[in-house]
Amino acid sequence: MDFKGSDTIPGPRTEDQLPHTAAAAVKIVIVGGFGVGKTTMVGSVSEIRPLTTEETMTQAGIGVDDNFGSETKTATTVAMDFGRISITDELVLYLFGTPGQERFWFLWNGLFDGALGAVVLVDTRRLEVSFDVIGRLEERGVPFVVAVNTFPDAPRYPIGELRTALDLPDEIPIIECDARRRASSRDVLMTLLRFLHALAMAKAPA
Repeated sequence: MDFKGSDTIPGPRTEDQLPHTAAAAVKIVIVGGFGVGKTTMVGSVSEIRPLTTEETMTQAGIGVDDNFGSETKTATTVAMDFGRISITDELVLYLFGTPGQERFWFLWNGLFDGALGAVVLVDTRRLEVSFDVIGRLEERGVPFVVAVNTFPDAPRYPIGELRTALDLPDEIPIIECDARRRASSRDVLMTLLRFLHALAMAKAPA
């Protein structure tokens, strides 16, 4: 865009401006393996046009990226996704979606900085890719909830079986969702906020 001859630089679109009532902002990270729906979730729930860093997938990823269950996927996040959602008039969530391929996981360290909590998005067709993701969060001490993205052709399992398979303690919430639907993605975020509040209350002095 050419701004020559103009004395002003255009600001954000009106619909992208932060509400004037916003008093607090919280950083949330959405993590998961390749192709589990992180970009989709950020895009479905964000109230602003999401920032994405998707690039077209090339033959360079063949034999490197595990795309089982996502064979038709043609683009992938190489840095992060970013979105925003207002939970109340005063509380705003900043959403950061991480890249899924392991070769880009070194970028996670910066995205985790300052994060209050995380959503681990999983695909039941490839539960094993979630093990390292959950392990990284546990190592960093980042509180998280697990959201099972219900792909149409994915097998469905009882929550108890998923908890056992992922080796998760009883207190960590597991919720099913459809990352394509705004209401469903918002429910996941609300589950995380309630979990974070419960943790804070448990740590508060009597």
